[in-house]
Amino acid sequence: MAAPLSAAVLLAALEAEGCTVREYGSWKTHNRNHMGAWGSVHGVMIHHTVTSGTDASVRLCYQGRAGLPGPLCHTVGAKDGTLYMVGHGRANHAGMGDDDVLNAVINETALPADNEASVDGNARFYGIELINLGNGRDPWPEAQVDAAARWAAAICRKHGWSERSVIGHLEWQPGKVDPRPTPGSADISMDAFRARVKTLLAGPAGGTTPDDDQQQENDVPANLSLGLKKDTPLKTDSWMTLSWDTEYGDPLGEHYMPGGQTFVAGPGRYTGAAYLRFTDLAAGATVQARLVEDDDSGKTVQVHPIGEQTGSEGDTFYAFPITGYVAKGRRVKLQVAQFSGTSCTVADSYLKALVWNA
Repeated sequence: MAAPLSAAVLLAALEAEGCTVREYGSWKTHNRNHMGAWGSVHGVMIHHTVTSGTDASVRLCYQGRAGLPGPLCHTVGAKDGTLYMVGHGRANHAGMGDDDVLNAVINETALPADNEASVDGNARFYGIELINLGNGRDPWPEAQVDAAARWAAAICRKHGWSERSVIGHLEWQPGKVDPRPTPGSADISMDAFRARVKTLLAGPAGGTTPDDDQQQENDVPANLSLGLKKDTPLKTDSWMTLSWDTEYGDPLGEHYMPGGQTFVAGPGRYTGAAYLRFTDLAAGATVQARLVEDDDSGKTVQVHPIGEQTGSEGDTFYAFPITGYVAKGRRVKLQVAQFSGTSCTVADSYLKALVWNA
């Protein structure tokens, strides 16, 4: 159990962590304490705003909207990395959530699935709203995600919490999707986000991650280039993991042959695309692709957002973006599926990526 940080202590902790902070209105006394308890606090919660524009988003989170008075969080994270303080105390951000999730946060253990809304999260969590439309297309700049991770790390450091005290709204309340990642942007998926926080907490407040010398080394990426030359039948109504059977370039040795399904292993960052060709896909039918992460035992532990392409006359070509951060002990694979009722073939495809090994 922990008493909430005072406004002054919170502000100092954020600044010590390297955050750029702006104070908005009378944030230090702006709260919903008259409606219920604020504390004991047990963790921090990450949201997206479903809005665009810094001024309008900060104002909304401060004032609230019809039927939901502000503040709607404690801090708003702008796309340029600036953090706006909009409230201190009870805020309308978390709502009711799963008591089993709360117990996992308190005990800093693995999170269970959220399947009920039985406990008041507004009393128990700090909340940050990150400005993003939440549509899977609005980009997440690195500056914004880094600032949010530093915000979370600052609070965790001050309370003596680990990264397991950091959760997303989607992990707390059934039906919520925030924060929603966007392919091609900085990775806001919660496992990757917690990995950032963990690395920050491993060093001094305000430090870089990794350290400067290691970062300089890791700023030079390796070029991963793989191919799938063997025609691979894709049955309908099921996901298939692609097996890359040709290595054009794999300097980090992260493509595991034989089998060839893993294309990158953690810890590290990657960005690129898979260039897929489908034959016999009916015009107007859809094919889907997604990334999955397996642990060292081969068990799938995370499924990334799905992308989709519509079949055309003749062969169908799909450039599926791949980008993100993968934590230590995890491996990334690419899966495809189609649900048209008839089979098709994955033929003559390529995967090209830049990989930074942390």
